[in-house]
Amino acid sequence: MKPTINIYCDESCHLLNDKEPIMVLGAVYCPIEKKEEIFERLYSFKIKHNLIPKNKKNDKDNRTYYELKWNKVSKSKIEYYKDVINYFFDDDDLQFRTLVVSDKSAINYEKFNHTHDTFYYKMYFGMLKAILNPENSHHIYIDIKDTRSKEKVHKLEQVLRNDKYDYSKEIIKKVQQVRSHEVEILQLADLLIGATAYVNRGLNNNKAKNELINLIKHRSKYSLTKSTLLKERKFNVFIWEPQKPYFV
Repeated sequence: MKPTINIYCDESCHLLNDKEPIMVLGAVYCPIEKKEEIFERLYSFKIKHNLIPKNKKNDKDNRTYYELKWNKVSKSKIEYYKDVINYFFDDDDLQFRTLVVSDKSAINYEKFNHTHDTFYYKMYFGMLKAILNPENSHHIYIDIKDTRSKEKVHKLEQVLRNDKYDYSKEIIKKVQQVRSHEVEILQLADLLIGATAYVNRGLNNNKAKNELINLIKHRSKYSLTKSTLLKERKFNVFIWEPQKPYFV
């Protein structure tokens, strides 16, 4: 039986008319047998920093009281977020891959008979392609974003399976929607994707977020604004730059 990898995907600035210059797609992934251990460690940091009500600390099924998210990073919770980031880099079972579209305005959809949706799937495919390995099986989990999420998930599943000739569903076992507030590792993906988007948007006006960014840069040894080598496993970054005015 093939080893199974769980992949938890999220995105930032992905809408066509959100007035953001970039788009970021990313995923945190780990062996399926390590999932529960990682969930518990991430949950334990919420308990350590008093983010879970005292009467709920022994309730393993109750993970919704505080959601780990980039937009919640603040000075008062900075030590909690540092613990999470250091844990990510210290745990060899956790890996991260992100794809950054550097300039959405430079994409000429009409010239190449594309829409924003087809571009979105192409980029999602590009982000995941570096993670998928024919020697493994994969469970892919995607955060529910909107009413079209189910349709998007089905389309992405088709695209991925067709590329791998995976008609027997041995490589990609499933692509499933989940709610991020119920999935600790997906929340970690949100944090790392948010940090990557923050840097690539050129933002630096939040001291707590800047402090966390500096920690990520220090631990990863990367700027987050340049592509890493494809073989980089721990913190893999790919900056996709459109060739104006062409869609590549």
